Amino acid sequence: QTVRWHIELQPWASPTPSLNYEASRFLKYISTSQISCEHMNLNSLKGYSETTKKPWSICLDERFSLIHRIRSKQCRLYSLGLGNDDNQFELSMANSGCEVHRFDPSIKAAHVQEGRHLWYHRLSIDWRDPNPAIAAHKLHSNTKKLGTVLNEFGHHKIDVLKADVESAEWKILENLILEDVVEQIGQLVFEVHIHWPGFEVSGNDSTVVRYWYSLLRELELKDFRLFHTYKDLSKPQMFLKKEAFNASSCYTLSWVNTRWK
Repeated sequence: QTVRWHIELQPWASPTPSLNYEASRFLKYISTSQISCEHMNLNSLKGYSETTKKPWSICLDERFSLIHRIRSKQCRLYSLGLGNDDNQFELSMANSGCEVHRFDPSIKAAHVQEGRHLWYHRLSIDWRDPNPAIAAHKLHSNTKKLGTVLNEFGHHKIDVLKADVESAEWKILENLILEDVVEQIGQLVFEVHIHWPGFEVSGNDSTVVRYWYSLLRELELKDFRLFHTYKDLSKPQMFLKKEAFNASSCYTLSWVNTRWK
C-alpha cells in the first residue's frame, strides 16, 4: 500500500478562487445531513440524563452496528479532549456498558480507571508522533497519533470517536484519512472550529476553506455520511476572524461509517 502524504484537493468552487464561493459551498456542506438517522439520543439507554451541554449525537438506528454493539456490551468509545469538564456523554456511554477511553493531557496520572468501563489517559492525540531525537519533543512524549495508540492498546476498532480538540481537529482528521485509520472507526462526532484556519493549516482564506471542504469530501469517499449537524450559537459568530456568512465559529458534526453494518 502506497503511503499518502496529501489529501486530494477538490476543484475550486468557482472558475477563479473566491472566498465567497468556497465559504458558501463549505457552509452548505456542513449544514446539510446526507442521511437521516431516526434514533440519535441515548435516552433509551439506562443511566442517561439529559444534562449534556452539547449534542454529541450518535446514530442508534438498527441498520448500523453501534446499537447492536452497545447491547452486546462490545462497544468502544475514544474521546479526545483538552481539559473539558463536561464528560456527561462519556459517563452515559460507560453506563450503557461501553468501554470508554478519554484522552486528555491535563489528567493528573498517566492512566486512571473510574468504574468498570471508564479510563482516563494523560495523552494528547496529535497528527504526528514525537521525534525522540529532538529535545523539545521529549516534553511532549505524551503526544501520539491515534493509529499509534490503537496499536499500543491492541484495539483494532473504535465504535465512536468523539473529538473536541480546540482546532487540532483538521490536522488530526487529515492524519486519520491519510493513514486509513478512519476505516477502523464506526462513527465520528467532531467539534470543528472555523474562526481561524486551525493548527498548522496554512494558506489564504479561500485556500483554507477549500482544504476543509476537501477533507470532509475525503470522509464521504470513505463511505462516511453526515447525519447530524449542530451550529453552536453560544460561541462567537466568526468565520476566519470575520463576522461573515452568518457562520458560527463552532459546529458539532456527526458521521456514520456506512460500511459498518
